[in-house]
Amino acid sequence: MPINFRLVFPYVMLLLVTAAVVWAVSLNPPPRAEFTFDNGTEVQTLDSAKATGNPENRMINALFEGLLRSLPAADYREKYGPHENAPLTAQPGMAESYEVSEDGKTYTFHIRKNAVWSDESPVTAHDFEFSWQRMLHPETGSQYTYQLYYVRGTRSYTEAKVAPGDAVEVELADRRDRYQAWPRGTIVRGTLKEILKPAEPVIDSDVSPEDKSRRMSDWKKTWTYVVEIDGKLTAFSKAPDEALPFENAIPTACMQVLPDWQSTVGIKATDDHTLVVELNDRTPFFPELVAFYPLYPVNRKCIEKYGSPAWTKPANIVSNGPFNLKLRKLRDRIRLEKNPLYWDAKNVKLNSIDVLALRDETTALNMYLTGRVDWATTIPADMIPQLKKELKDQFPSAPMLTVYFYRLNTEKDALKDKRVRQALNLAIDKQNICEFVTKAGEVPAGTYVPPGLAGYDSPPGTQFDPKRARELLKEAGYAEGHQLPHIEILYNDSPSLHRTIAERVQQMWREHLGVDVQLRGLEWGVYLDAQDKKDYYIARAGWIADYPDPNTFLDMFVTGGDQNMTGWGNPKYDQLIADAGKEPDPAKRMAIFKEAEALFLEEVPIIPMYFYVSKNLIKPHVKGFCNDVQDLHPLTLLEIDHAAKDGKLGQRSGTAK
Repeated sequence: MPINFRLVFPYVMLLLVTAAVVWAVSLNPPPRAEFTFDNGTEVQTLDSAKATGNPENRMINALFEGLLRSLPAADYREKYGPHENAPLTAQPGMAESYEVSEDGKTYTFHIRKNAVWSDESPVTAHDFEFSWQRMLHPETGSQYTYQLYYVRGTRSYTEAKVAPGDAVEVELADRRDRYQAWPRGTIVRGTLKEILKPAEPVIDSDVSPEDKSRRMSDWKKTWTYVVEIDGKLTAFSKAPDEALPFENAIPTACMQVLPDWQSTVGIKATDDHTLVVELNDRTPFFPELVAFYPLYPVNRKCIEKYGSPAWTKPANIVSNGPFNLKLRKLRDRIRLEKNPLYWDAKNVKLNSIDVLALRDETTALNMYLTGRVDWATTIPADMIPQLKKELKDQFPSAPMLTVYFYRLNTEKDALKDKRVRQALNLAIDKQNICEFVTKAGEVPAGTYVPPGLAGYDSPPGTQFDPKRARELLKEAGYAEGHQLPHIEILYNDSPSLHRTIAERVQQMWREHLGVDVQLRGLEWGVYLDAQDKKDYYIARAGWIADYPDPNTFLDMFVTGGDQNMTGWGNPKYDQLIADAGKEPDPAKRMAIFKEAEALFLEEVPIIPMYFYVSKNLIKPHVKGFCNDVQDLHPLTLLEIDHAAKDGKLGQRSGTAK
């Protein structure tokens, strides 16, 4: 159906300006790919252990593959319509099969013998053991290490928790490059006998949490570890010149003292094709975890040769997924080409893909309407109602297991007070935001966990209540917003919807509470860094389910969790999440999660805003596209109807005649 050109005219005209920037960055652009899509903002990394965002998710799923892969059933095209979600399940990937022990605690994966890397070397179980160890290593800094904490010994390894009597591995300070964790220095193993610690530094109470953490880290580097190796005591320290001597001698310099991987961590490649994983407790969603990209393998030889991040460059990278990285031009595109060595290459239909970094959703829509993009993932909110009406067949939409929320830094000034956090939550009219700002059918969120998880119902949530919000603010000593310290909303500046929402919230807080807040928009990578460092007051965030279970939403906010980033912690909440992980009865487990979510909502370390619906524009000549609750849309499912595409070549979706 032709779209109303008068309404779209400003967008199309703007393309005359943006096209030169987006498509002519190079004097010699590559030939057009078979399939092109907009991936939103610039991908920050292609390293599965370090990635965190959805743009990265799409790329890593194209380039790499885990033991299992998340896919719909083979007959999804026949069973599900364009506005329905096709359920995803963990299906064989690099592992052709696996077994689970009777107690549910041991998984044995069998790596397929025809799995190879793009350099033609075989993919082995050792690749997975190395990759998981690298992800868990303290120097990697992965924000997803907690995904493997269900495995025996992993958390202690990441946190470098060792005590006298423990088996330890000591990495000597003889690395090829001290700033690259791989290749590692010489590893010696033994039993930790003693830790000698200098006097703990005295830190003033007004020191920032970041500075306190840095000082404590520097102090721990001066510890002396006395290790028994083959019956002999040897002392080691990360800072030997500042450490306490042992037997009147300066300790031997080392890089790390960690729990011994070989004897304490439940991840073992028993041969080239067998990986055995021992869990702490029964974990029914573990197959979905290993189908999630942080647990994908990386090539050890490649990483040790080039270092990080240079190993991810197109000329260097070695991958094992359905596509290879052919080209990367920052702030322009990534070119993917079909990997002929991929074990399931016969079922990969696309030969080449251009993945565009388009920070501006208006540009993305322009390029879609003029046929330069086959799939648009970022769409201007004010165009959504018309697009849903006039391009309904190209706008498949369905609910997602995704929540939009604001993180509250509970270490900042007035936000330390729960009543202030509660007041801010109650003073937001989320229905108004969904109806007049986002406009795509999003559902206002009174709770945190999205609806749609089998067997789980959230506790009663909060509603818009400005009167109660004012009462709470008054109880906290800030009647009508008087004397309330500085508050600021941080958001990533692409897409522009985040600023529009922040402006609406700013207006509501001013109107209902008398509170003035500032707005701060940052580029994606800088925004992520600010959240990670807790350099914010209130920060826009979103969370897509990593797997279909309440745990994926709730366990990220345990005290000190890598994805917490609010400074909030509660021992009871931590215990409930731990108890849920050990509970074998499904109904009891869901009841524990419900209790945990109720406590979480009462404490308000975040403000849930709304639950997402998928928003994609997909050309009719693209076949195999399906909705799913995680908004994954695997590229391996897509194919082009070239007859239909060639017939439309050069035509706009909306044409002025």
